Amino acid sequence: MNKEKKLEIGFFQKYLTVWVALCMIAGVLIGKFIPSVPSFFSQFEYANVSIPTAILIWVMIYPMMMKVNFESVKNVGKNPKGLYVTWVVNWFIKPFTMFAIASFFFYVVFKGLIPAELGKEYLAGAVLLGAAPCTAMVFVWSQLTKGNPAYTVVQVATNDLIILVAFIPIVKFLLGVSKVTVPWDTLVLSVVLFVVVPLTAGVLTRMHISKKKGVEYFEKQFLPKFDNATIVGLLLMLVLLFSFQGEVILNNPYHILLIAVPLTIQTFLIFFIAYIAARVLKLPHDIAAPAGMIGASNFFELAVAVAIALFGMDSPAALATVVGVLTEVPIMLLLVKIANNTTSWFPKSSIEKIK
Repeated sequence: MNKEKKLEIGFFQKYLTVWVALCMIAGVLIGKFIPSVPSFFSQFEYANVSIPTAILIWVMIYPMMMKVNFESVKNVGKNPKGLYVTWVVNWFIKPFTMFAIASFFFYVVFKGLIPAELGKEYLAGAVLLGAAPCTAMVFVWSQLTKGNPAYTVVQVATNDLIILVAFIPIVKFLLGVSKVTVPWDTLVLSVVLFVVVPLTAGVLTRMHISKKKGVEYFEKQFLPKFDNATIVGLLLMLVLLFSFQGEVILNNPYHILLIAVPLTIQTFLIFFIAYIAARVLKLPHDIAAPAGMIGASNFFELAVAVAIALFGMDSPAALATVVGVLTEVPIMLLLVKIANNTTSWFPKSSIEKIK
């Protein structure tokens, strides 16, 4: 009974799409009928970075970074095939398939529905999503597919480290191909603010609390206190963001559905690339499933933050990243079901556990 309960997705996480939709409606209504609210918050900026947004994003990302035990990186040499799948799919395939799929839909399929300039900004948002593999919700997806938790930690920890060196050049290159000009300093500042700062804070907090009160206290009592902080921070930020996006959405409501099409296709494609590669390599299911989930889902908190910093709260690029939030949970729950129904494709459990 306890085991089954442990594998359930949290209430806020399970209905994240519903909360995002409600926040979208609330934000649009605020922007339409109480424009003084977004006008007030727009005053608080430094170096083109919204201070209220930065605070909310730290509230979202900091708890995630505390969950990752970077000491696990020393175990990368144990059963590395699953890590190779994760790294290759996330950094050599995913950003480029996202760019290709989004370009095809925004510039070709939806050419008559989306103006080229608007499509270029939507593409920029999609690129930011594609260059940011999941670092938090993947723990939920891994748990729901009975993934090897220790191995998932290694997968996530190495991804977080790779983000520090790979995210900026990949985004800069793909946005350059898209003819979107992005200053290096703004991009670097965004990564420092929204990855390096919370990552450092999370690592230091984990080390300090674990040393002072023990790892068990940190894992079982301290971390759970922050369980809902990420979701609450995200929802408050979305209300603020949509208050700026009101006019864009009211003028182009169907664009949300159009943006969702390439994002959905990309999610399924990346999952099956990683999942089938794991099957070819004869990896056990409890490693294969998380490998597929990491690539399929996105570090949407980072994508939203960088989109806001680069293009502004009211930008189409920021809207595209938020559509990624809107679509992620229902699609990932479907992929969880697919993974759980195909366990017979793989060996049942890890021969060599990573601890």
